[in-house]
Amino acid sequence: MKVLTTAKEVREHYRISVLRNPGFVPTMGALHEGHLSLVARAAERCRMVAVSIFVNPTQFNDPQDLLKYPRTLDADLEMLSGHLRENDFVFVPSVEEIYPEPDTRRFDFGELERVMEGVHRPGHFNGVAQVVSRLFDIIRPSYAFFGQKDFQQLTIIRELARRDYPKVEIIACPIVREHDGLAMSSRNRRLLTQHREKAGEIYRTLIAAAAMISDYEINEIREFVADRINMIPDFRLEYFEIVEEGTLKPVHSVIEMSPEKKYFGCIALWAGEIRLIDNIEIGLR
Repeated sequence: MKVLTTAKEVREHYRISVLRNPGFVPTMGALHEGHLSLVARAAERCRMVAVSIFVNPTQFNDPQDLLKYPRTLDADLEMLSGHLRENDFVFVPSVEEIYPEPDTRRFDFGELERVMEGVHRPGHFNGVAQVVSRLFDIIRPSYAFFGQKDFQQLTIIRELARRDYPKVEIIACPIVREHDGLAMSSRNRRLLTQHREKAGEIYRTLIAAAAMISDYEINEIREFVADRINMIPDFRLEYFEIVEEGTLKPVHSVIEMSPEKKYFGCIALWAGEIRLIDNIEIGLR
């Protein structure tokens, strides 16, 4: 694999290798098995794979969160070296390379960004759209691979691609989980031991909530999730919503749900000082 740091180096790599339009896996580093599953999917489908490692400052609405985000470049490159091929490359740009000038663009995703993460992290998805569009312009992928853990982000990136990058196919990849069900995340390494020991309860709660859909109303399921999460010491629920796939329209009553559509239960919570998200598909029986 090659390690490239500028758009000019990417263009030169394409010229030398002859291959174009790779499968693309954008990351912010601090890689784990979830990221590697995306890389594996990309390698199966594409003759060339590009992985980016870039901690994007414009998507952090909390400056302290940006400062604390784990940066493990040497370990990340070592991990990728065992999975990428000769013509594959890792793009590790500086902030100045991605944003040679302040990015003042404003993206409007309508209702997609006015629920869940959009409510609690204002400006987050605008920053995501800024960096993904810049990376798409530089990498020019044929496919881009994203994990389903960031369910709302995945939906918004699909909309971004539909509008502005119709030649890029967005591939959703399943959530990869730890042995106790905790969704893999770069933030997990920041969990205190006592919080990590209890974090498997998040997925168990989602499984239980999904099973309730046939016999309980949405408000009852929300109350169940809130009670179960908030009873864990130092855990605090931020939101739990059941939304329609594609539109992210929140469901307020089971009677609104259709067997022809897919729905997901999405959760955000605090485990001590670390914010975690997860989701699960909820189907009518």
